[in-house]
Amino acid sequence: MKKISFTLMLLLTGLVTAFGHAASQAPKGQPIQWKYTARKTGNGEAVLRFTATLANGWHLFALNNPANSPVRMAFTFLPGPAYRTEGNVSQPEPITRFEQLFGTNISYFENEVVFQQKVRLTGKSATVKGNIEFTVCGPRQCLPPETIAFTISIK
Repeated sequence: MKKISFTLMLLLTGLVTAFGHAASQAPKGQPIQWKYTARKTGNGEAVLRFTATLANGWHLFALNNPANSPVRMAFTFLPGPAYRTEGNVSQPEPITRFEQLFGTNISYFENEVVFQQKVRLTGKSATVKGNIEFTVCGPRQCLPPETIAFTISIK
């Protein structure tokens, strides 16, 4: 029930923002910017870096939130013949606070955060494609969950 209530709140907030009724509360531009880079580390390995930069007062929910939470974050990597992922996406230590709405601890990041993923290359170069699913919240609103595609070239 709490998950449904929060999801409805996210959707309603997004609709109000989209139609301009809460324009004074909405940030100018996007509250989050993503940057993707890759660095070869030797021995046929590389590290992918996903940097999220957040507008002042906004936060991005972390990877390790409870499975029943509507504020989870996830990285999906599409299979490719030139690489394979090794292990899971790593993240720095998030801020964790008890959230009354869910009755559990919720983890998130503010300002800037870098996620990393190790990959094993089968050749000299690769193009890694995938998606990032995430939710951001500001001082007065949460935006609906978003999924963005990424493409990272490793040369």
